[in-house]
Amino acid sequence: MPFVRIDALGAGPQRLDALGRAVHEALMETIGIPPDDHFQVLVGHDGTNGTLRYGGYLGVRRDEGLVYVAITLRAGRTDAQKRALYARIAELAHEYAGTEPRNVFVVLTENASVDWSLGHGLAQYAPGPGALM
Repeated sequence: MPFVRIDALGAGPQRLDALGRAVHEALMETIGIPPDDHFQVLVGHDGTNGTLRYGGYLGVRRDEGLVYVAITLRAGRTDAQKRALYARIAELAHEYAGTEPRNVFVVLTENASVDWSLGHGLAQYAPGPGALM
């Protein structure tokens, strides 16, 4: 169950929706999440009340089209799955939202099953009361 946060500079509702769809589809295609496993926070920054900082680290020339994608998910995906995910997010963000692939910055944070509560104050993925497994 990934939890996704997408922050984009100068993005309105339509672009944020397109970026959210891009990330969700990439997660379904590359790591096999189900269609209804859809938990996202989409935030547009206008450069005045909120902004994003970026540089040209590792020779990647970013600009005001920058999108940060932070995905938290349970550990267990292979390096190949992660690489496929990054590539597909960049591809679909370009296709759906017009975001240049060089401006798509993705970070994954992995954790354990007990680190999730999907509601009712229970750790549904962890062994014990309320477990789904």
